Amino acid sequence: MFVLGVLAGFSVVGMLIYGYLSWENLRSRVHDRAENEIDKPTSQPHIIFILADDQGFRDVGYHGSEFKTPTIDRLAAEGVKLENYYVQPICTPSRSQFITGRYQIHTGLQHSIIRPTQPNCLPLDNVTIPQKLKDVGYSTHMVGKWHLGFYKRNCMPTQRGFDTFFGSLLGSGDYYKHFKCDSPGICGYDLHEGENAAWEHDNGIYSTIMYTQKVVDILASHNPRKPLFLYLAFQAVHSPLQVPSRYLEHYKSITNLHRRKYAAMVTCLDEAINNVTLALKKYGYYDNSIIVYSSDNGGQPMAGGSNWPLRGSKGTYWEGGIRAVGFVHSPLLLNKGTLCRGLLHITDWYPTLVTLAEGHLEEDLLLDGYDVWETISEGMPSPRLDILHNIDPIYTKAKNGSWQAGYGIWNTAIQAAIRVGDWKLLTGIPGYSDWVPPQAFSGLMTNRWHKERVSWDLGKSVWLFNITADPYERADLSRRYPHIVKQLLLKLAKYNKTAVPVRYPPKDTSSNPQLNGGVWGPWYKDDERKNNLVTNLLSKKKRGKKMKTKKLRKKV
Repeated sequence: MFVLGVLAGFSVVGMLIYGYLSWENLRSRVHDRAENEIDKPTSQPHIIFILADDQGFRDVGYHGSEFKTPTIDRLAAEGVKLENYYVQPICTPSRSQFITGRYQIHTGLQHSIIRPTQPNCLPLDNVTIPQKLKDVGYSTHMVGKWHLGFYKRNCMPTQRGFDTFFGSLLGSGDYYKHFKCDSPGICGYDLHEGENAAWEHDNGIYSTIMYTQKVVDILASHNPRKPLFLYLAFQAVHSPLQVPSRYLEHYKSITNLHRRKYAAMVTCLDEAINNVTLALKKYGYYDNSIIVYSSDNGGQPMAGGSNWPLRGSKGTYWEGGIRAVGFVHSPLLLNKGTLCRGLLHITDWYPTLVTLAEGHLEEDLLLDGYDVWETISEGMPSPRLDILHNIDPIYTKAKNGSWQAGYGIWNTAIQAAIRVGDWKLLTGIPGYSDWVPPQAFSGLMTNRWHKERVSWDLGKSVWLFNITADPYERADLSRRYPHIVKQLLLKLAKYNKTAVPVRYPPKDTSSNPQLNGGVWGPWYKDDERKNNLVTNLLSKKKRGKKMKTKKLRKKV
């Protein structure tokens, strides 16, 4: 009996020990599984969108430039070069179309840029690309130039879908001091972290270098197993032409001082992109990343840029203003080392990237962009058949434009441009239209070195080109193919019916940074305005009562 009791005791103890061990094993397995789920690499790709500012079509090594851009050249060569890729001719429109996937005519930003003193911003009813990515678990960060308005707090980047923001709100400024004057006496500091002025970063660091270091810090602190969206909008290479002197050493042979400084700025930009790429590899992002590189518009020849051999420059609807440097670099591409000649536009990034991120594209977004990943990655035909470059109803009207010149379909005095298939149509005043070789200007607005000028036909307000056959826009075919002109004018008129009113308000004196602590930042406060309005009304009523009392006393 004793033996049996002992054996039974051992049996119970054994069962308890076995149960304990089994329970610990189970707990360990559950714990390991939970950890594995937490640490499991994301199937969603990291998205790094790099936007250069005012980089001309010519101003990259692989387009035949004298500039040294080894990183850009290598990334493009190992990825897919976009050789039929379009943006808008100036800053705000390109940025607005990237971040909303919608044409300017559908956001009210058809005219010019958003000025620092205007109570204007990207309309708040537009769902932005970072908002869509946040919905599916992305961390969203923006570093660099915003230029989509800031008059109200709701317009700030951190209110439009970005978890963090570090950069400038305006279109340009000093690269070292981060200071900008919009007009005499209207000056302020323009470097922000989140929604506050980043005074602690006012230490004279060149913005291209400073922004790169911020990106490296973000990559170092984020978990690469969780999806990341990084929008890096460099200030470079927009004027003013400023650059650390060591980069000028590469370009002593360039006699044009503007071109020399601009070249040095491009090389500094290229080095910055190399440092970002190295950080992506170092911190474990690269193998599951998509890097998109784009310029926001064409180069400005009078500030050192070049779009040669394309016609025109920044600010125009000629190819030199809107055909951009662009490429995609990613281990996830199926066909690497290729050229993509499919028609692409900056609005296409929204649906393309949101779809790659496993996001949702509801019909009520009313996008103008297309998902072009298969076109880029696999060489499939582009789903895009046309591009509305813009319709600007308040731009200076062409004196010789008329409904008659537009066959009763369209008033050709209005500035507009559209691409349909191989054909491109321009009406109104398309902008500065010369073909400008590199180093064509020895100084700002002076001493033109080349002789090729456009001899204007005074009665002209319509141009038609076959861009595929004539990418340099040298042979106007509008008189030879009037039926094509009519077809494209009908397309313009159809688009115009969907346009919303232009948002381009007059400046607000309350925007002066001197009234806001010396900083460019939100100045328009709805509640304060309402309170001030009520106070003014009450004071008017009081003044009215006092006037009545005075009149009664006089009568007495």
